Amino acid sequence: MANSKSALKRVRQAETRTSRNKSLTSRMKTLRKKAIDSAEAGDKKAAQKAFSEFTSTVDKCAKKKIIHKNKAANLKSKTSKHLAK
Repeated sequence: MANSKSALKRVRQAETRTSRNKSLTSRMKTLRKKAIDSAEAGDKKAAQKAFSEFTSTVDKCAKKKIIHKNKAANLKSKTSKHLAK
């Protein structure tokens, strides 16, 4: 366990940031699944809407350095390939 006041504060900050990052990554994964599922179901309009939400969320995560910018580009590319099929 932490020994100093500053170390205790860093532990609290890490917990807060971890929970915030977890919610954003979870949202990102959910939106990706939704876009792919709607594309497989054949609903083109819903797939496009879900994909635009997904790309927006991925870009926000990359901007906040939750994921690397190359990973963001990779995710968007793979998802758009699914939609193109």
